[in-house]
Amino acid sequence: MTVEQYNKSIDLYSDAIYRFILKNMNQPDEAKDIVQDTFEKLWVRAADVSFEKVKSYLFSTAYHTMIDKIRKNKRISSVDEYGSLDPLHNEHYTDLSEILNEALKTLPDVQRSVILLRDYEGYSYREIADITALSESQVKVYIYRGRLALKKYIGSMEVFI
Repeated sequence: MTVEQYNKSIDLYSDAIYRFILKNMNQPDEAKDIVQDTFEKLWVRAADVSFEKVKSYLFSTAYHTMIDKIRKNKRISSVDEYGSLDPLHNEHYTDLSEILNEALKTLPDVQRSVILLRDYEGYSYREIADITALSESQVKVYIYRGRLALKKYIGSMEVFI
């Protein structure tokens, strides 16, 4: 990969990678760090990655970097997070995007990632399988189960209208 191709890959894919990571983590600073780490890893391996395969390489690298950060953050999580929960507080939202984002947060990491790759980024099952290192049938199962969980969480649309 040449320097021009590397710069072009930044222009083409950095925003999409940032959106994907941000939807998964909901932490803008962490998402920016992961995007930067991803492109740093591409720079180190630029000679090994062809420009035709750079999109798949970038999303795979970003996904795995995100998973590593999530695992690290889970080990570091503090008790303060649990003290701020108010189980008696019941809010009703009318903004569907907020409801959907809250529903996505309830999903396991793998289900959330494959749903975001499929429904938000528009990847095929095969591409998602390559990015996440899952089989194509596993991707389909995770998407199906995730969508069922989202449907159950959101419930009937008449509630929001």
